[in-house]
Amino acid sequence: MTNIDTNRPKTIAFHTLGCKVNHYETEGIWNMFKTAGYERVDFERMADIYIINTCTVTNTGDKKSRQIIRRAVRKNPEAIICVTGCYAQTSPGEVMEIPGVDVVVGTQNRKNMITLIKEHQKTRLPINGVSNIMQNKTFEEMDVPEFSDRTRASLKIQEGCNNFCTFCIIPWSRGLLRSRDPENVIEQAQKLVDAGYKEIVLTGIHTAGYGEDMPDYNFAQLLRDLEAKVNGLKRIRISSIEASQITDEVIEVLDKSTKIVKHLHIPLQSGSNTVLARMRRKYSAVFYEEKINKIKKALPGLAITSDIIVGFPGETEEEFMETYHFVRKIGYAELHVFPYSRRTGTPAARMDDQVPNEVKEARVQKMIDLSNELAKNYATKYENTVLEVIPEEKSSSKLGNLVGYTDNYLKVQFEGPVELIGSIVRVKITKADYPMNEGIFVKVCDQLVSS
Repeated sequence: MTNIDTNRPKTIAFHTLGCKVNHYETEGIWNMFKTAGYERVDFERMADIYIINTCTVTNTGDKKSRQIIRRAVRKNPEAIICVTGCYAQTSPGEVMEIPGVDVVVGTQNRKNMITLIKEHQKTRLPINGVSNIMQNKTFEEMDVPEFSDRTRASLKIQEGCNNFCTFCIIPWSRGLLRSRDPENVIEQAQKLVDAGYKEIVLTGIHTAGYGEDMPDYNFAQLLRDLEAKVNGLKRIRISSIEASQITDEVIEVLDKSTKIVKHLHIPLQSGSNTVLARMRRKYSAVFYEEKINKIKKALPGLAITSDIIVGFPGETEEEFMETYHFVRKIGYAELHVFPYSRRTGTPAARMDDQVPNEVKEARVQKMIDLSNELAKNYATKYENTVLEVIPEEKSSSKLGNLVGYTDNYLKVQFEGPVELIGSIVRVKITKADYPMNEGIFVKVCDQLVSS
């Protein structure tokens, strides 16, 4: 970009709220600006341009987004404030009304961002660059050849969701399901491996829905192609997969794969059929359990993690306990537990019998206690076992100076030189616990490290 006021590089700062997809997209936006000659600085520093990538999954997400926007305006009132992401998509008028906001771009057309900022620099007029997401039928390509976090790379393969669960605003902020071109996925994966990443995390809004909008290609075929065609790739991790997407073909691919890790995140949300129906989830507890049993049989030792929403409108104590007992029966390796949060504009927000906060809090704690118990039970199975780990960072604990994850998603700390960060190493689990296991370094997996 041609600088208008000075010959020095323009500085840009980012703040990202919300999910892994948002963080991925921030890296894609930064790559555009870096290519255009910008210099990135910390968000707490003075910058010429602030990009706030917003979240709208809850009303709290909207509130936090507004707070961060106002913080940027206060930091440098002369800076250009550009707001993007889900809150910008669903409520562009609301965002434009915040004093100091200059450019608003939603969850598409991010490639126009630099052009819109240039236009604003010339006119000094606020610009609303948000368009109707429901009319968008194509995946927006954004090149992300590397990440600020150097040890694990995300690869966005899919956008949007067709499910319209009653608690969720995401289809309105992200649009309907669109899959990335398979050749572009393979090309992006190869770039990431060539940049030194050993593990790629496949991500999206409805990740394993990949290919549902394609006539002759599906998620299982993409997994096969990634394994066969990306030279030097060591680990493939699937960020999330719905029970309905665990087809026999997918199970076969997982069973035969030497690169897909032994961990799947399979959202449950509730183990009560009546709650699932009110949520408009597309499965019953019985269907879900059958899928879990089938995949456990095919892949013994698989770590299964999940999401649970407690306190959904109308949830009785009996329905909550149905979920509690169902979770214990499945035996997850870890849960992400959320109290139901009203999201304006969703059917669930208008439902009667909203559960009191104190009841939700008690149920959340009970479910977290169960999660901790199940997680420790799972980890204990691997005590005195040697597992492969990718160290990701230095530990803040005196017990070990490196922390990383096994392929089945056990978090481990162990002693070792910082040069091991980003490599694949073997570590013996000496003390199983949750959330952190202790281990001792065994060796670098020379045969697994790309040249």
